Amino acid sequence: MSNAIEVKQLRKEFKVFSSRSGLKGAFRDLLTRKYKVVPAVNDINFTVKQGEMVAYIGENGAGKSTTIKMLTGILTPTSGSVRVNGMDPHREREKFARTIGVVFGQRSQLWWDIAVQESFRLLKKVYKVPDEQYNEHMAHIIETLDIGPLLDKPVRKLSLGQRMRCELAAALIHNPPLLFLDEPTIGLDVLVKVKIRQFLKDINQKYNTTILLTTHDLADIEAVCDRVVMLDEGKIIYDGGLQSLKNNWAEEKEIHFQFLEEVRLSQLESLPLLFETSWDYDEKNQTFIAYIKEESDNISQLISAVVSHFKIKDVNILETSIEEIVRNIYEQGISTAVRGV
Repeated sequence: MSNAIEVKQLRKEFKVFSSRSGLKGAFRDLLTRKYKVVPAVNDINFTVKQGEMVAYIGENGAGKSTTIKMLTGILTPTSGSVRVNGMDPHREREKFARTIGVVFGQRSQLWWDIAVQESFRLLKKVYKVPDEQYNEHMAHIIETLDIGPLLDKPVRKLSLGQRMRCELAAALIHNPPLLFLDEPTIGLDVLVKVKIRQFLKDINQKYNTTILLTTHDLADIEAVCDRVVMLDEGKIIYDGGLQSLKNNWAEEKEIHFQFLEEVRLSQLESLPLLFETSWDYDEKNQTFIAYIKEESDNISQLISAVVSHFKIKDVNILETSIEEIVRNIYEQGISTAVRGV
């Protein structure tokens, strides 16, 4: 399988004005400005295979958008090399632009005052898409995204959710092999998010479209991506499977129990278990919650011990969410440890 993206020792530095303190410093700044060089992306390496769906995540200022802009040819790297779809995005920009689709949650590629379908036709001309290919491909996209009723409306009259679905369709008019998505579900309601996530999985299966997704909505990652690349201060601190990240960094598992008879918390705490278990009671849902480490067969041992002593009405096993895992990683400042996952 060929690589859609190849990044080697990629670096981007920005020259930032550094003001001096006090009134005297302000006058000096008028005469001679003081600058410092700040690396936004710091010698990163990664590859993305054709057909992969990869989440590219990090805190604000971590370097995500800067990386995307270099991968799409908007910014020129300070050093290092980038090959996307076998081309240099900056030097072969016109040819390269025909092989990618881009959706920025904060920017529009649709014309504000004309009907959506007119924007689509203009983009069809820009990308030189044949009529037959356009009609067949767009019929599928329009139906899947449920934007048929929106085609005659000016873009300015669409809601945010409607516009984002149309933006996604516009990015795929020329059926690119690679799709960049930067915060595509920002501000959208749950139903629209679900529709977009399912659509992304559909085009990946149907056309083997490679997708690189940056988002702060970690539910998008769990729904769409199998691989995560995590950035911190311009450096990659984790690159691997989503499930591997969960397995290595999920601190605890929650097992929720409901019983057919009255049970006291002290009875559960006195169960003969060979591993540490903490218990809590959720009064609202009348549920007892056990917290245990995700190791070997701890879950089966716990459930067996509970079943042998009490009559169970229901049991539910909850995984630590990817959002909690990522938050813990950043809060604990364990960049070096994560690289070894």
